[in-house]
Amino acid sequence: ERAIARHEVREIEQRHTADGPRQDVTLDEEDDVVIIYNRVPKTASTSFTNIAYDLCAKNKYHVLHINTTKNNPVMSLQDQVRFVKNVTSWKEMKPGFYHGHISYLDFAKFGVKKKPIYINVIRDPIERLVSYYYFLRFGDDYRPGLRRRKQGDKKTFDECVAAGGSDCAPEKLWLQIPFFCGHSSECWNVGSRWALEQAKYNLINEYFLVGVTEELEDFIMLLEAALPQFFRGATELYRTGKKSHLRKTTEKKLPTKETIAKLQQSEIWKMENEFYEFALEQFQFVRAHAVREKDGELYILAQNFFYEKIYPKSN
Repeated sequence: ERAIARHEVREIEQRHTADGPRQDVTLDEEDDVVIIYNRVPKTASTSFTNIAYDLCAKNKYHVLHINTTKNNPVMSLQDQVRFVKNVTSWKEMKPGFYHGHISYLDFAKFGVKKKPIYINVIRDPIERLVSYYYFLRFGDDYRPGLRRRKQGDKKTFDECVAAGGSDCAPEKLWLQIPFFCGHSSECWNVGSRWALEQAKYNLINEYFLVGVTEELEDFIMLLEAALPQFFRGATELYRTGKKSHLRKTTEKKLPTKETIAKLQQSEIWKMENEFYEFALEQFQFVRAHAVREKDGELYILAQNFFYEKIYPKSN
């Protein structure tokens, strides 16, 4: 996989530098754009990412998957430096859309002048955990032949919770908060109130848009309206229901009310749910100011501001 990846990179760099040396490559401001989608596992991230892959050739940008060893969302300090340098100075890959299971990384700490645009999607914390639990055992319809880590374990999620199993413990809910909190030690301390507040701060101040799995189409519609350079055609592509945009965990059984109630007694669930509700409220606020409904369909508002009283007057 690494050899193939290096070969693909060389091919693209050679294609970009065929007409001149690399150091002479200059970018227009509209091309000097990078989006980072630090995708949370089991939030419909594959469905959304496939849309980016389908559109990249037509909309003229590059898509790059950030593949970390053992899917570790925390990068070493030296890898943070390498990653920031790649993202900011790799002109051949701009405009670029990077995606991977990595926690938020603050580019400002590294002295860069232009930070990337962060986007993300989150999900109801219990629904996300249930989906991940069955995904580890049965996989999904995207790569049905791939052997999963817990394959062969037939225990249902309800049975796991009733038995106090580790795979369904409340601690496993602690994921969306640290993904948004970042690379600080405290972010990964399960149940940290500081981590929750930092995740909220980053969501508001560092993310361009954060959607929710349950309203993915609206998230895509807003991105297409705001960032057409990348997402022109995305809404229609999503609505066509092509197989590449769907990924469903197989053999998933919905938990009982008793199971849900037991998890909801946990302080960890209360914090993750607080973060989810915070993100949902912010997304609905953004949507309410960007779209209107007519005959049961949402449509994007046209430009609603203009300039006047422009002085000094020209002769």
